[in-house]
Amino acid sequence: MIGGRRFAVVYDACVLFPFTLRDFLLRLRQSDLFRAHWTAEIHAEWISAVLARRANADRAKLQRTRDLMDEHFPDALVTGHQPLIASLSLPDPNDRHVLAAAIKSGASLIVTTNLTDFPASALDPFGVEAIHPDEFVLDLFELAEGAVVSAAKRARAALKNPSFSPEEYLARLAANGLVGAAGELKEFAEVI
Repeated sequence: MIGGRRFAVVYDACVLFPFTLRDFLLRLRQSDLFRAHWTAEIHAEWISAVLARRANADRAKLQRTRDLMDEHFPDALVTGHQPLIASLSLPDPNDRHVLAAAIKSGASLIVTTNLTDFPASALDPFGVEAIHPDEFVLDLFELAEGAVVSAAKRARAALKNPSFSPEEYLARLAANGLVGAAGELKEFAEVI
C-alpha cells in the first residue's frame, strides 16, 4: 500500500523504543517520501517501555527526545483523534488510539511489530493496513533505494559514542527486526 506522493503512516510505540529503529525510521521520514505521525499516547507508551526495560533510563532525556521529535516534525503529532477511540474495535482495546490516529491523520499504514493487534478485518473499513517495519523499509527500498541508503548513512554517521562500522550498524538494524532491510543494505555497506 506504499505509493502516492507523500502518503502517511502512523508509527506505533513498539517501533519507537528501540533507539536504532526509531532513529532510522525518523531519518527515513526526513526523506520526504511520506508523512509519519504519532500521538501523545504513543509517546507515553514508548517512553514507558524504555523505562520498564532499562534500569538506567533517564525520563528527562526520553522526554527531551519526544520534544525534539515533535519540534523537528511539527506536522507529526496527531490530536483530536480521541473522540474516535470508543467507536473502534481491536483485539486489544488499548491499541484503539493508534487506529484513531491513523484515521484522523489520513494514514494508510500503521508501522508496527504487533501485527496481530491490528487485524485486516478491523482496519480495512478505514483504508488502513498494518505493516511490519521491515516490510515497510523494504517497500521504501523498492520505491526510493537512494533515500533508504542515505537514511542509513546519516543514522550511522550520527552514532558517535560508540561509533559503528557499516557492518555493525546493519547488524544492529537486523537485531531490531529489520532483517530483510539490513540484508538489502549490505550491498551498499561501502557508502553507508
